[in-house]
Order: sequence, then C-alpha cells, then structure tokens
Amino acid sequence: MEASLESSVEDPLGNFVRILEKRDGTVLRLQQYGSGGVGCVVWDAAIVLCKYLETPGFSGDGAHMLSRQSVLELGSGTGAVGLMAATLGGEEIEDFPSPPDYILMADCIYYEESLEPLLKTLKDLSGSETCIICCYEQRTMGKNPEIEKKYFELLQLDFDFEKIPLEKHDEEYRSEDIHILYIRKKKSKFPS
Repeated sequence: MEASLESSVEDPLGNFVRILEKRDGTVLRLQQYGSGGVGCVVWDAAIVLCKYLETPGFSGDGAHMLSRQSVLELGSGTGAVGLMAATLGGEEIEDFPSPPDYILMADCIYYEESLEPLLKTLKDLSGSETCIICCYEQRTMGKNPEIEKKYFELLQLDFDFEKIPLEKHDEEYRSEDIHILYIRKKKSKFPS
C-alpha cells in the first residue's frame, strides 16, 4: 500500500514527492522531506483516508459527500487529507462561526502528551452534527498500545464511535493495521 514516488534529481537530504492518483485520473503531488518532524511525512494513514474519501461507500452517487461541506483537517503530516478533501469539494474554514460538518484526522494517536489536548480540541470544535473521521495506524511497539488504549478510554467519555470495516476501505489502499473510525459527540443528557 504505497503511493508511487517521484524524484527527478537525486536529493542528498532524501526529499521526494509521493504521487497519489485520484479515481478521476488527476494526481496529488505530495512533497515529503527526508528529515524534520512528523509534519514532514506523508503518513500511510493519511493516504488510506484520502483514498477512503473517494470510495463509492463514502462518496455515494452524484455530488460528492464533502461537496459544499465545511471540512477541518487535524494531523496527517503534510496536509494530504485536507488537500484531497478540497479536491472533492470540501470548503475551507477560515474562522469558526459554527462547528464544521466534518473533521478529518489521520495519525493523531501517537504522542501520549497530545491525547488530552486532541480530545479537548475535538470536543471544542465539533457540534452534535459534526462527523469526525479518524484514521490511524495501530502500532504495537513500545508505549503505543498503552497510548491507543488511553485514547479510546478518554474518547468514549464524550464521543460515540464506530469502526469502518476493512472491506469498506479502498480496495488497493488498505491495511490490516490501519483503522478508520466515525466519531460523533455524544448527545447531551438533561435531567428529567
């Protein structure tokens, strides 16, 4: 599950362009850097989410599901998911007069110290109708299983979620260790 690579000149720093071909034949050229922080990488979960957004199961027939919807992207390194959403008709959010229709996030479940701020951000920015789509790579080394467990413990305090079955992911861009979730804010319960 690898987007193709493009490099016309040998780059001593290891920089290259990842090519992500869309279903309509157009391509996204995503610059990836050989050094730097997590924002310099086109993460596999970002590619899986990009391709999922194009699946018939998500996009449906006719106008694309994201068309004329407000979309906010969190994470995903180089912004690949936000770029894909824009090509599918998602509208840029410049300020926040109301909650976005969609929040898209890829590979945000990684650093333990970012979990609580991430969940606070989701809680603060989402509304009752906001659909949060989270794609993450399940990592089994080091503290990652504990971080993932803590994320889901904290997530279920304020949100409901469902896992999208692997067979609904893009046929080519899928992996057993990359998961997609739909997340929605829990409905407020008022005392009777």
